[in-house]
Amino acid sequence: MLFAITLITFVLSHIIPGDPARLVAGINAPAEEVDRLRAELGLDKSLPEQYAIYLRDLAHGDLGTSHVTQREVSEDLRAFFPATFELAAAALVIALALGVPLGVLAALHQGRFADHLGRVLALAGVAVPSFWIAIVLLVIFYRNLGWLPGSGQATDLTVQTTIPNITGMLVVDALVTGHWSVFTNALSHLILPAFCLSLSTLALVIRMTRSSMVEVLGEPYVATARAKGLPERRVIFVHALKNALIPVLTIVGLSFGFLLGGSVLIEKVFAWPGIGLYAVDSIGFLDYNAILGVTLVATISFIFVNLAVDILYAKLDPRIRL
Repeated sequence: MLFAITLITFVLSHIIPGDPARLVAGINAPAEEVDRLRAELGLDKSLPEQYAIYLRDLAHGDLGTSHVTQREVSEDLRAFFPATFELAAAALVIALALGVPLGVLAALHQGRFADHLGRVLALAGVAVPSFWIAIVLLVIFYRNLGWLPGSGQATDLTVQTTIPNITGMLVVDALVTGHWSVFTNALSHLILPAFCLSLSTLALVIRMTRSSMVEVLGEPYVATARAKGLPERRVIFVHALKNALIPVLTIVGLSFGFLLGGSVLIEKVFAWPGIGLYAVDSIGFLDYNAILGVTLVATISFIFVNLAVDILYAKLDPRIRL
């Protein structure tokens, strides 16, 4: 998987029109300076040679150096990935907190207002572009109403240096260390981008929860539980929902992987300092090592999230064994 991803990304990034050496040196730089930079970056070699060198370095844990930040790509990723993980985790929490109850409500009221509302929300979440929603919400809640901040992780970025860097996630670090003013400020910055990023996942969770609950509510063991006189709340949330969550868990695992690697547009709109914004800047300067590094991190994250989902199956369904 990783080999295929590196090969595809390497080829696609190198066929983009442009000369990284010229971008680094500047438009008016002399040809001799551009040629020197091209040789320094290894761009004077053929593509197969460049790819072989990259694989050799990658096998030794070397992701190369970014010619934009002039730092090791691994160092950049360690700096930017926690912000993306924080944003993706918050988006997933919002999607689950809203999607599961709305899906259950729609399943319990089939053909009625709650069911139709859930379908409309699910359709809108899939159909409406997240970056457009982000711009609309910025205009409403930031520019017009002034209720929420517009961009970044905090109003004053210097506060990040005063908080111990435990996880790299500003909200978590501020909460753990008891910096409550920083925590509330960082949390307010997190609301809009996390909500916009959660919309597509929210739509999938609503639809999957509804369809799964409808199927489970028709099973004989649910009718048996009701016949035994169990409270309806216990029948729904203990007997039915637990089994209905198994297919939802699959969607959550896949969605979290996409959230980690697909937050590029949201991070760009909100100037969120994660690997999505780092990837956009890297693409603009044809920073091949950085582009490949971001792709590898997203792929590895996706693989491990799906592994975790497979393990959680056994916790929800006793018939499944590891």
